[in-house]
Amino acid sequence: MTVYLGTHGKVELKRAFDGGVLSSTIKPDDVNVTAKRFSFDFDHGQLLTGDQIEITSTDGSALDFIDSYTDSSVKKFIYVDELDGIRLYDSFAHAVTGGKTNATSLAAPGDDIPVEVEVKNSSYRVIAQVNSFEINTERETVDTTTLSDEFRQRVNTLISGSGRISAFWEYTGDTTNELPNYMMELALRTQVGSNFEGRFYLKVKDYNPSGVADRSNDEIWYQANGIITAAAVQFAPDNTVQITADFITTGEIQLRMDLETADNTLTEGGDEVVLDQDDTANLELDSDE
Repeated sequence: MTVYLGTHGKVELKRAFDGGVLSSTIKPDDVNVTAKRFSFDFDHGQLLTGDQIEITSTDGSALDFIDSYTDSSVKKFIYVDELDGIRLYDSFAHAVTGGKTNATSLAAPGDDIPVEVEVKNSSYRVIAQVNSFEINTERETVDTTTLSDEFRQRVNTLISGSGRISAFWEYTGDTTNELPNYMMELALRTQVGSNFEGRFYLKVKDYNPSGVADRSNDEIWYQANGIITAAAVQFAPDNTVQITADFITTGEIQLRMDLETADNTLTEGGDEVVLDQDDTANLELDSDE
């Protein structure tokens, strides 16, 4: 009988909106070409550093506040400063680092541009510094008393479970993973929802206490869409600063298993699948950055 330790689990998170969008207008005076920075009216905390957003003009006009850009829609990562000014970047790492060097160049727009903005992150990222998590699939145990009446009525029929993530607090210094401070920010994103897509791993690759070689790369995880309902900080002079984030899950909770199999893809009868192609053909896989 094999015993698995929690030291080898992990939590992955993908940022998400609740289906809504932010509507505003980008005006010529909102664009600082020298600083590669622009702004528009939105409530503080609704767009967060590291978000990958899609900006679309609602009248079909070009987003000419971006230098040499002629399309009506663009998808970029963002850095949001303390005054809610925004810089655009091509990668998550550059966005969380900030600064002018790798920011997208801007241009003075010829006129006001009405826009809609939506978070469109396509990649899961590991939450750093997590020291524990729990997830349950019993609807009856879900506590919705922290939700407003309006919000409770809207999502109550979708609730499928709940859980909690605990982590050592950190807010900077990592350009690959999500930092725990993001969950604190997410809890305050009320206008467009404190939503996320999560993966909660029970077994990860290269952790194999069973000793069976074929099980080395197996991965087993819960996958669910969630909404942060509360976040708290535990702060004491003689202890580490820790945060906890409580969430409810909406929709289906799936228990997924990626079990190691042979490299060959076989038909139902056991024969290998052969691709019909000429010498110049390639099999190309779609991938995110």
